[in-house]
Amino acid sequence: METNLWKWLNLRVCPWWLRGVLDNSLRRLIQEPERILSGLVAPGQVVADIGCGIGYFTIPLARLVGPQGRVLAIDLQETMLAGVQRRAAKVGLSERIQLCRATPTGFGVEEPVDFALTFFMIHEVPDQKHFLEEIHSLLKPGGRWLLTEPPVHVTAAAFAKTVALADATGFSLLSRPRIAFSHTALFLK
Repeated sequence: METNLWKWLNLRVCPWWLRGVLDNSLRRLIQEPERILSGLVAPGQVVADIGCGIGYFTIPLARLVGPQGRVLAIDLQETMLAGVQRRAAKVGLSERIQLCRATPTGFGVEEPVDFALTFFMIHEVPDQKHFLEEIHSLLKPGGRWLLTEPPVHVTAAAFAKTVALADATGFSLLSRPRIAFSHTALFLK
């Protein structure tokens, strides 16, 4: 019989019980979401936080898009989405956030977005080519995607392969924003 732990190991997904690592005061000092996202998201936009976890970036994104915008919080794990829902309700931003349960083969989202964020999660995806194609199809023409990976899990060479795959998928590299303890690339569709 397959255990939940075995499922997480097979999918290479960060388990819900490590959620304290995803959002803590030390990380906020090093990777402050509002500073990272400032200038990338505008009021009224529809944005996707892919692999949102417990909402470390989802809540700040909801503030940045304002009352006329929306955030699609996309994650495989129901436990993570429940955490986003609780946190959004606590700060009064539930109406701006749409919870989207992904599957191992797709986001389950049809609505086009202006901006997509994948922060410290693509290394968990077994089929990166399909995943990048799905991000590309999700973005509106002229939409932007911020890719960020942790050097602890992803070597510079592995990150370069993901950037090359993004280029082959139809993305154009715009810049390499500086984010502490991260490999980062900003793309345009």
